[in-house]
Amino acid sequence: MFNLFPEEPILLNLPDAEFIYYPNFFSKEKADLFFEILLNETPWQHDEITIFGKKILQPRLTSLYGNEGKSYGYSNIVMHPHHFNSTLTFIKEEIENTINENFTTVLLNLYRNEKDSNGWHADNEKELGRDPIIASLSLGEERIFQIKHNTNKEAKQSITLQHGSLLVMKKGAQIHYKHQIPKASKPKNQRINLTFRKII
Repeated sequence: MFNLFPEEPILLNLPDAEFIYYPNFFSKEKADLFFEILLNETPWQHDEITIFGKKILQPRLTSLYGNEGKSYGYSNIVMHPHHFNSTLTFIKEEIENTINENFTTVLLNLYRNEKDSNGWHADNEKELGRDPIIASLSLGEERIFQIKHNTNKEAKQSITLQHGSLLVMKKGAQIHYKHQIPKASKPKNQRINLTFRKII
């Protein structure tokens, strides 16, 4: 077992949903290893998305894995999964054993530099069900993660997602909140984000 926590999990102080942050889910050595394997062995793709009727290239690279063959669609993109490899299976099982949840699919995002980003959104696609649980593992460069409530302007938070950290967005998170990774004003190195989810 590699998910030995030097720090206790942190429950974010936000109403109507549960966000739990594990700052050191994996040790630096394990996180370094996973980052190098996934960076070099993942079949990254660069898709067009439709924003307000206009097609643009996503400001990041992506890849989808799942063993059930179920596709996943968002922003007029339909992604078809690759089969889980040994690295992703190990990571998935470590997360599942820790948070007592099961996942079928993982969407990987590669943020190449400070210009790559992910705008305000909720992971609320119909394939995920009404109130999905999302487990998000961060590897590589630290980035700011912003959360805001859909109706309560006071309910918002920004956290720095560390190398090897895990953020679990539980019940209510995709119903009542949106989240984003904004562009950064200072130069940033590469970051890989793995978002585990269950397609129903």
